[in-house]
Amino acid sequence: MIKALFFDIDGTLVSFNTHQIPVSTVSAIAEAKARGVQVFISTGRPKVIINNLQTLEERGLIDGYITMNGGYCFAGDTVISKHPISSKSVEVITQYATERKIPNLVVGEHNMVICDSGEIFEDLFYKQLKVGIQLEEMTVDEALALNKDIIQLTTFITKEQEEELQPLVPDCEMGRWHPAFVDITAQGCTKQQGIDEIISCFGIKLEETMAFGDGGNDIPMIQHAAIGVAMGNALDSVKAIADYVTDTVDNDGVAKALKHFGVIG
Repeated sequence: MIKALFFDIDGTLVSFNTHQIPVSTVSAIAEAKARGVQVFISTGRPKVIINNLQTLEERGLIDGYITMNGGYCFAGDTVISKHPISSKSVEVITQYATERKIPNLVVGEHNMVICDSGEIFEDLFYKQLKVGIQLEEMTVDEALALNKDIIQLTTFITKEQEEELQPLVPDCEMGRWHPAFVDITAQGCTKQQGIDEIISCFGIKLEETMAFGDGGNDIPMIQHAAIGVAMGNALDSVKAIADYVTDTVDNDGVAKALKHFGVIG
C-alpha cells in the first residue's frame, strides 16, 4: 500500500508550458491526502525559489520537502538534514566558473545569489522558468562570505565542461535536469538519499513509496522508490528506468498514474 508520494516540481507537478499545476493534479493529490497518503516535494530548487506550489501549499497538502537534490530536507520549521559542500570543492568550482565568466548560483541554507549573470541566466531563470524573485548579484567572495555553509552550486556549464570539472571535485554529486546547467551538491546528495531521510523521519517504509519525475536528477529516486513513475514528457533515459510511464504533465499524467496504481479512485 502506498503511503508516501514524492514529486519533482518542474515538468512533473508544474507545466513548462503554463507554469501552473494542472487542476487534475491538485485534485488527485488532495484525494490521495484525504486517503491518508503523505505528500512530499523532491526538487533541485532551493527553498528560496520554491514559489510555484501555492495551490498545494495553501491547502496544506505538502508534508515535507527534499530540496537541492537531497542537500537540504525539511518539514515545517524542522530541518531533517543538511549536507554542505566541502570548502575545498566550493573553491574549485567557483574558481572554474569565475575564470570562464560562467553564471554560477551560490546557494546557502536561506539564500541564493548569482555570480557572473549573463543572457543565458536571465533568459532561463526569469523568462523560461519564471522564477518570481530577482536574485542579487554578488562577487564570489561576497557570496561565500554570506554563508557559512554552501549547500548547492548551480553552474551553467555544458555536459563537456561537467565531464572536465567532475574529476576535480570527487566529493561532489552533479545532477542535471536542464541542458544549460548542472546542480552540484555534496557527494551522496541525491533525491534517493532525500527519500531515505524523509521516510526515516516520518516512519514510512520504502515499499510504501511512489515517486514521480521527468529529468535526469530524478533517476535516483525513480529507481529507488517502490514505484517509480516517469512523466510522458520525461527524458528517454528517465522513461527507460521507470516502472511506469504516464501521460504528460499537461495531459493529467499525475492523476492518471495515481488512478492506475489505485492510490486514488
